[in-house]
Amino acid sequence: MGTPPALPRRALAELVGTAALVAVVVGSGIQAGALSQDSGVQLLANSLASAIGIGLLIALLGPVSGAHLNPVVTLCLWWAGRRSRDRADGRGVFLCIAAQLAGAIAGALLAEAMFGRPAGVRSTQLRSDDHLLLGEMVATAGLVLLIFGLERIGRAQLAPLAVSGYIAAAIWFTSSGSFANPAATVGRSFTDSLTGIAPDSLPGFVTAQLVGGALGAPLLQRCTGRRRHPAKRVRRPPRRDLTPPGSRAWSHKAIRATIGRWSLPVGGSDRRWVTDADRVMI
Repeated sequence: MGTPPALPRRALAELVGTAALVAVVVGSGIQAGALSQDSGVQLLANSLASAIGIGLLIALLGPVSGAHLNPVVTLCLWWAGRRSRDRADGRGVFLCIAAQLAGAIAGALLAEAMFGRPAGVRSTQLRSDDHLLLGEMVATAGLVLLIFGLERIGRAQLAPLAVSGYIAAAIWFTSSGSFANPAATVGRSFTDSLTGIAPDSLPGFVTAQLVGGALGAPLLQRCTGRRRHPAKRVRRPPRRDLTPPGSRAWSHKAIRATIGRWSLPVGGSDRRWVTDADRVMI
């Protein structure tokens, strides 16, 4: 196994990846709103672009930083590996989450600039109803359950396809639109498009996402049980032949090597077959 990339490189990958993800989500929302007034068509276009974008980003940045692109995923991974030797330290977790937040804001501003909209205009879409918060909890818990479940069953290589499929579905089946990402939620408060969220709704949404992540991990443990690490096989040193040189005594190794080589039958009525080992005794 190769050594993991240095922390600054992982943080940069998280910043760039989260910026690209939010730019895809916000940009596709702006484009969909400009091309159609049908809310169903807008949601379909936004869900397809978001799903394809996150799948490609996970496939590209997974080998570099793990492609968390989400503070909930980063915190859950840190908590799950807190007792292992190669666990991430607090400084690394803080740096990655800071990079994700900065990338999300930059991605939203970039999307606004690409479509010639004034940058920095905060969203006015309030999303503070209880049923929306419940939808966010369900979306985030499902995402955590999926990511860690794939890793638990040894199918982590399917993450790009599985996560993109889940996001596309969750945008439709949850009442909140499946933000499921505190960093992306903060970034989407910097756009007044159909994908935006008002700053006043941020505390409730982020809290619901954190609660959903905290529920997803124990739910996975209930479904699959505790992870059992395979016992290490202890290699025993080979036995040494301690027979003194020139001794007529035969070691077990020498006798075993001669068994199976049969000699001619010994005279007598029983015509008994003997081995070379028996001949030695004779």
